[in-house]
Amino acid sequence: MEMISEFLSSVSFFWLLTITAFLLLLFLLLLCHGYFSKQILENLPPGPPRHPILGNLHQLGGLPHISLYRLSQQYGPVMHLRLGQVPALVVSSPQMAKEVLKVHDTKCCSRPDSYGMRKLSYNQKDISFSPYGDYWREMRKLCVIELFTVKRVRSFQHVRDREIAKLVNDISIEASDPNNKFIHLDEKILTFAKNIICEVAFGTNVGGEKFKENEIKKTLHEAMIVISGFCAADFFPYYGWIIDLLTGFHRKMKKSFDKLDKFSESVIQEHIGPSRSRLDHENLTDVLIALSNDENAPFDLTKDHIKAVFMDLFLASIDTSSGTTVWAMSELAKNPRVMRKVQAEIRNAVGNKAVVDESEIEKLKYFKMVIKETLRLHPPVPLLLPRESMQHCKIGGYNVYPKTRIFINAWAIGRDSDTWSKPYEFYPERFEDCEIDFKGQHYELIPFGAGRRMCPAMTMGLASVESILANLLHCFDWQLPSGMTPDDMNMEEEFGLTVNKKFPLHLVPIKHEFQIQTK
Repeated sequence: MEMISEFLSSVSFFWLLTITAFLLLLFLLLLCHGYFSKQILENLPPGPPRHPILGNLHQLGGLPHISLYRLSQQYGPVMHLRLGQVPALVVSSPQMAKEVLKVHDTKCCSRPDSYGMRKLSYNQKDISFSPYGDYWREMRKLCVIELFTVKRVRSFQHVRDREIAKLVNDISIEASDPNNKFIHLDEKILTFAKNIICEVAFGTNVGGEKFKENEIKKTLHEAMIVISGFCAADFFPYYGWIIDLLTGFHRKMKKSFDKLDKFSESVIQEHIGPSRSRLDHENLTDVLIALSNDENAPFDLTKDHIKAVFMDLFLASIDTSSGTTVWAMSELAKNPRVMRKVQAEIRNAVGNKAVVDESEIEKLKYFKMVIKETLRLHPPVPLLLPRESMQHCKIGGYNVYPKTRIFINAWAIGRDSDTWSKPYEFYPERFEDCEIDFKGQHYELIPFGAGRRMCPAMTMGLASVESILANLLHCFDWQLPSGMTPDDMNMEEEFGLTVNKKFPLHLVPIKHEFQIQTK
């Protein structure tokens, strides 16, 4: 009591009043903040306890789609997390995915801001990562109508046929060499996918003399590493940039961007150069440049817009199509019964022809089931691309507030035991007499998403996957390396923008001898 009296006597009445008012105001502010926070945070979905600073970031692990799947087994198909300073919603069932992608699609179809993707997309001028709005709608309309139509995809069949012939010839040469114990099939599939996309999008002489085969692959690999890396600014908006500066993320991102920009600039200059010969078949760069010169276009299509579309094609299409093909061949090698069955179907339909024509693929019902089953177990982007809510809505009866990052776990949905019997087994027959498809109408199988943000280039990517896979199965019999059994195959995943097989796919090709019919 004496200490309090001494303190009061040493402080003037004015300062005492000021301090009292300040403490009272602070108390009221904290009280109001607590009250309103309680109102804002009420009725959130369940979720795991979080760290005061990291939130739930430390629980994502090396393969986030698997970590989140395991958490959903405990907390349910709609789950709330805190990733650093960012609120997040994780959806892991077909029913909850339908609520996000269909029922509340208009409220949940934007994209969260990301430093890395903003940089690589020329300030969000692409299709995949730009936020929802007038620009995105016009850009998507342009791409759907002009770039990724079924007619245009079919117009590039001559490119796929030529690359298939080169691939089959290359594998045949290696198969005839007695010193080759196996081939690196994943590398050949990646080269095929790269050649297809580069030819379709940019033209034959991609990048001129400045960009050789290995340089393009290296640029692609480095960009994928940077994109899939941890960007602190995405989760700690106020101070994360300092962490990214210290870890070297900014430097790596700039280096990757500069390489991609140099490549894109070289392609554009080749197409607008007066010495360029005109081809019978225009590529997508020709289409985009023509649109940029169209005075009736809905917006001014600049060079940066074209480069941003390049980024989507270069980074997304190559890795997704090659990864899906590698997973399909891996599953078939691990399941010889399915391999023999699908090969018999293809060879019975095609006969003694040396290659599979794309028009014949539509008749291959079991082959189509193999594709579906591959996409069920190995969706190219297992968490899809993250969405961001724009308005308040309810998912599964829980509140979802604006600026919430939404992850759709397509990997978990493909393993939903309420939908799929023996969900971990590779069993294409499950699609017999089953209407479920992956074109955005059935939420049990959504490897390409659904709703407004569904992948617009799905048709183009599938054409490449089906073409190469059908011909690999038709032209060759495949065996595992000597001494290896199907149970020895390592099917571990490697996380990135897309999830690929962690270890190389080594197989032994045996050229299939077709009986030549004589008159």
